[in-house]
Formats: sequence, C-alpha cells, structure tokens
Amino acid sequence: MAGRVQPVLAGVVTALVGFASSFTVVLAGLRAAGASDAQAASGLLALCVASGLVAAWLGWRYRIPMSAAWSTPGAALLVATGPPPGGWPVAVGAFLVSGLLIVAAGLFPPLGRAVAAIPKPVAGAMLAGVLLPLCTAPVRALVELPVVAGPVVVGWLLLHRFARRWAVPGALVVAVAAIALTAPPAGLTGAALIPSVTLTAPAWNASALVGLALPLFLVTMAAQNVPGMAVLVGYGYRPPFGAALRTTGLASLLAAPAGGHAVNLAAITAALAAGPDAHPDPERRWIASVTAGAGLAVLGLGAGVATTLVAVAPPILIEAVAGLALLGALATALASAVTDPATREAAVVTFVVTASGVTLIGVGGAFWGLVAGCLMLLLFHRRTPTPAAPDQPGPAASDQPGPAASGEPGPAASGEPGPAAAGRSTRVS
Repeated sequence: MAGRVQPVLAGVVTALVGFASSFTVVLAGLRAAGASDAQAASGLLALCVASGLVAAWLGWRYRIPMSAAWSTPGAALLVATGPPPGGWPVAVGAFLVSGLLIVAAGLFPPLGRAVAAIPKPVAGAMLAGVLLPLCTAPVRALVELPVVAGPVVVGWLLLHRFARRWAVPGALVVAVAAIALTAPPAGLTGAALIPSVTLTAPAWNASALVGLALPLFLVTMAAQNVPGMAVLVGYGYRPPFGAALRTTGLASLLAAPAGGHAVNLAAITAALAAGPDAHPDPERRWIASVTAGAGLAVLGLGAGVATTLVAVAPPILIEAVAGLALLGALATALASAVTDPATREAAVVTFVVTASGVTLIGVGGAFWGLVAGCLMLLLFHRRTPTPAAPDQPGPAASDQPGPAASGEPGPAASGEPGPAAAGRSTRVS
C-alpha cells in the first residue's frame, strides 16, 4: 500500500498542474475559433475526459507513465488563426481532419517520421510565432489593467522563483480572486456551472483544411507528441509510439464533435509522472499516469465554472494568464529556432511570417511561415559534408543518436510496440 501512495499523489499533482496551467489557453482558443460559451465548456469537458481516458488506458496497458493532455500549442494556434471562414462548424471539421492525420501517422510510420523530420529550427520558429501573440498579453494587461493584472504577474514571479511548478496555478488563483472582486454579480446569474456536451455537425472548406487542420496536426505532433516521447525515452522507457498516436488520434476524433481540438501525449507535465519524484522504482510510475488520467477526467466537471469565470473576466486578463503559462514553451521554441547559425535566417523568416498573422487565400500565417522557412532552407542552405577517416567509422556507425537526441519518433515508430508492450516497462540499457 505504501508503495502506491507516492505515485498516486504524483498523479494528483500532475492532473492539477496540467489542468490549472493551461485550461485558460484552451478556452481562449476555442472561443477565438468561434465557439459559444456552452460550446467552449463542452470542448474543455471533452478534452479532459478524452485525455484522462487515454492516459489511464496507455498507462495500464503498457505499464509505462504515458501521460496525455490537450494540445496547448494547438489552442494557441486557434487564438492566432481566429475563426475560420464558415465559423465554428468548420473549425470542428478541421479538428476531425487533424485527428485523422494523427491516426494515419500511427498507422503509417513514414508519415510520423516525415513530421519528425521537419527541420527543428523551422518547427521551433513556427511554434514560437504561434505563441508570441498570447505571450505578449501579460505586458498589454499590465498597461490596460494595472490594478488587476499587477498582482497576477507579481504572484507568478514569486512562485516562479520559489515553487516553479505552481507558478501558473498560483497566478490563476490570484486572477480568480481579482475576477471575483471586480466582476459584476449579475455576470454569474443564470450561468451554467455544470457543463454539458454540446455536439456540432462538422463542415469543411479547403482554406480551413490547409490553414487550420494541417497546422494543428503539425503543431500537435512537433510540439507535443514527439517531445512527449522524448521525455519518456529520457527517463529510460521505450514507449510504443505508433500505438500512442493511434490512441490519441482516435480520442481526438471522438472529442472533436463536442468541441475538443486535439488530444496528445503530454510534454510539459510528462516529467511529473515519469520522473523519480513519482516513485523511485520506474516499474511503479505508471500508477501516477493512471491516477493523473482519472484526476483530469474528474476536473473536466469544472469546465462550466471555468468557462463562466472566463466569460465574466476582462479578455486581456485571461489572455495574460494564458501567456504566462506559455512563456516557458516560447523560450524553448525560440532556443530551438536560433541555436544553429546555418539555419538561423530561415528560422527567423518562419517566425516573422507566422507571427505576422497574415491570411492569404483564406490560409493563416502558421502554414505560410512553415512554407517560407522550408523555401529558405532549400534556396540558401549549403551542406558541407565532412568525410570520415578511411580507417574509422563515421559518427552514424559508431554512435547512433537515440530518439530524444535525433528528434525521430524512435524504435516504436514502426507501429509495433516496444519491449514494454509485453506488459511491463523496459529500461534502456
């Protein structure tokens, strides 16, 4: 019994931190895509339940701490893109197509490898451009609402210094207090505090497929699924990448009609369940991911309350909390974009085009940023091969990088479960 308490507590913390740190991003994204308050609450509920079930199933099935979450960068993409032509039904149609692409990546490993093969500087720059508009919101909030936003930012700074994992949840608590003190009492009258599933019939058009569905798939894969696998590999596990993609893609398909934009492997909170703090024995950490999944599904019942608070709050304040939650992701994306001098200019072009928010023939800036960056690489990148000495093997023969180092999905990308599929986790020797 004692051996189960620690991973259970770690799972509870993982669920609380994962939910509180980014649900404001999800609600901001769904509302930006055209969802009403009821539809946004339904989407958040669907994402919580679907992510929770995925985490519980994968953890129990493979005995690996495979945490699941919604696509936070994907929600930021919705904010940056805005409502697609045709409104919310077209956005739901794009969610379905993105889920289908994730399932396809799990069924056809070359597709997953192709996404992982997108140059890291270009992928990082695209993600940074998507995140930038939200990450500037705290600055704008300090100027527009200094009395309300000031305590939120100060609380985030103090907790970021002394208890980093609780920085964003703490800032959220301060924001909720500020909303309660400043919002008109009539704002809560008649609010639906208990969420209900609101189904939307999907619709499709070409511009949304190219400008929303495809970028949502790429951002979810590059910024969530591949890093989530890398975290697990870094802790010594060999997770089944193909099975994980098929499961999260199917969950995305089921959640989409209710308003959920994407379900994927957790990247930001993955270490909370997979690290030694969850349990000293790696064979017991899967309990933490199962507990986190159950906890996240339960927290979904608070989607109505969360949506009501967001509805009565000044929009810039909610965006400020979301921006604070994404600052770490922005820093990581920028570092990935500009580290290599050979690809730095292409990354900067990708970042500028994406962050501009331009829309051309109905397609948003994220797609054009990716296109511009890849064209820059093709036009100006020069390869300088360095042949190995005749009597010595080259680096690829003597020291193959692991999945976390190369950015490739790893051995399980073939679609076959790794050694852990036998019912226990496997440490990398």
